[in-house]
Amino acid sequence: MIEKLLTAPIATAESFADDPVEEMFPEEFALVAGAVDKRRREFGTVRNCARRALATFGIDPSPLLPGPGRAPRWPDGIVGTMTHCTGYRGAAVARATDIRSLGLDAEPHAPLEDPGVMDLITLPEERTHLAQLAAHQPDINWDRLIFSAKESVYKTWYPLTGRWLGFEEAHLTLDPTNSTFTARLLVPGPVIDGHRLDTFTGRWLIDGGLVLTTVTVPAPT
Repeated sequence: MIEKLLTAPIATAESFADDPVEEMFPEEFALVAGAVDKRRREFGTVRNCARRALATFGIDPSPLLPGPGRAPRWPDGIVGTMTHCTGYRGAAVARATDIRSLGLDAEPHAPLEDPGVMDLITLPEERTHLAQLAAHQPDINWDRLIFSAKESVYKTWYPLTGRWLGFEEAHLTLDPTNSTFTARLLVPGPVIDGHRLDTFTGRWLIDGGLVLTTVTVPAPT
């Protein structure tokens, strides 16, 4: 499924079932030893997905541990992203010479459990935009989609800046005609090779009861 959104030079892997926790590296298991079994299994499985994707580049398996901001620490010269939700685990990696940063998020394609969350994650103009989209395509859970898209934006932003990005600090526009979105940053964006980024662009897919969103920032040529 993920390959419908991300292709070479990005390598991907996904799983719809969990691996045994014994397949985790001891350093990884130590981080979730006190967690419930579901948390341990999703933590280990998504890292196994990442290792399968890394193998595309000839990188031997190794522990994938969280770094600053709990973002994964990747092997030298690699950028990557991981996500998991009920029934899905996925990862995407690329060489930093090809892709400067990328984000991936998966969510169940269902309305947000708490309607009040919308006021926390969206701007007033975004809520107007979502209402217009829902009037034309009520079969899509636009609230969940924009939540996922903002998660992908953050996962792309953080490795470039090392800073938090609030939900209210990016204005998203969803385009249903080609399943893309644009995030206009409302705070100073990261500087890449002397050029400041003020927007991120992404893609989205709804399939198999899931919402997947991705953002990529290509490396300058």
